[in-house]
Amino acid sequence: MSKEGIKKVVLAYSGGLDTSIIIPWLKENYNNCEVIAVSGNVGQADELEGLEEKAIKTGASKCYVLDLTDDYVDNYIIPTMKAGAVYEEYLLGTSHARPCIAKALVDIAIKEGADAICHGCTGKGNDQVRFELTIKRFAPEMTIIAPWREWDIKSREEEIEYAEAHNVPLKINRETNYSKDKNLWHLSHEGMDLEDTGNEPMYEKPGFLEMGVSPIMAPDAPTYIELEFEQGIPVALDGKKMSAKEIILALNELGGKNGIGIIDIVENRLVGMKCRGVYETPGGAILYKAHSVLESICLDKYTLHEKQRLSVTFAELVYNGQWFTTLRESLSAFVDKTQETVTGKVRLKLYKGNMINAGVWSPYTLYSEEIATFGESDYNQKDAEGFINLFGLPLTVQAMVDKRNKK
Repeated sequence: MSKEGIKKVVLAYSGGLDTSIIIPWLKENYNNCEVIAVSGNVGQADELEGLEEKAIKTGASKCYVLDLTDDYVDNYIIPTMKAGAVYEEYLLGTSHARPCIAKALVDIAIKEGADAICHGCTGKGNDQVRFELTIKRFAPEMTIIAPWREWDIKSREEEIEYAEAHNVPLKINRETNYSKDKNLWHLSHEGMDLEDTGNEPMYEKPGFLEMGVSPIMAPDAPTYIELEFEQGIPVALDGKKMSAKEIILALNELGGKNGIGIIDIVENRLVGMKCRGVYETPGGAILYKAHSVLESICLDKYTLHEKQRLSVTFAELVYNGQWFTTLRESLSAFVDKTQETVTGKVRLKLYKGNMINAGVWSPYTLYSEEIATFGESDYNQKDAEGFINLFGLPLTVQAMVDKRNKK
């Protein structure tokens, strides 16, 4: 659709630097079009305060603030966690939030009869792909506007200058201008001093970490927790039945105060470049750890190993914005089958950034103390001789052939 034909635009709106200046920019560059701001609440807490008022003041005709927290946890976070999907140490906090938000964005655009959907993702990042693949899946004919691929603004400093010139209020300044993404699962930090891989992150500086503390500043005494799972889904914490969302929020508090879930990585972005980021995922790190411990006694060797191999593919699909694909849905079906016996309880000891196994129990455990014991058991150790002979038969045959051909 031509610019002249675009009368109404639905904007993915966070109230951050990028999307704050996009509202006046759209009106300036798209014939004073109507802009409807849509914010998906995936647990960014205080970032939602005053969002609707700010959007209206900067030129939006209306602002939707959608509570997507339950949808995000139940239909994106938990399936990814059950898969054990990790992308280069990264627990995919931004990655699986984007399709959740984008799908809701499409729903509003269709409801409002919008001509286009706009997002504030840069042309360097992964999020542009995640948003647009979801839009293409549910509204293939919809025009997509990506200002970072159109405007002359080249940096976050120039964005701040544009905001100041257009009286757009900001919560950041040039000294605190990290690029951040926050939701109930994680907080990411990029930019500024982190762009030099030789710089150590300022973990002990007040205000840098927001979801927890540096392990150095964590308590000197450990914290014990017990997590219960039913078919791979967390259902209770320390004996109290809770929803998965409530458990994640509680684990964020417990993990944060113990310095859990902080990573500093240089990751390979989808567009080809490497990018450094610091991620805080306190509750998520605990959940992944406990789930993995439980699987270690509930899954047979071949299922566990195949699941671990496929978890890499699952993570790449999520990272690359391919959530709404047949392959991801098929992998989730496989994962759900593996989780039928992943039921039980895990105890962890949290101490200065560490998560230490302190006990695991399951009615479906495949671990047999009677068989594995170093003490007396009914296991017939002589059986191993025949097994080794058969298992090593290809090696024996190869050795015989090699010996014959050397004569």
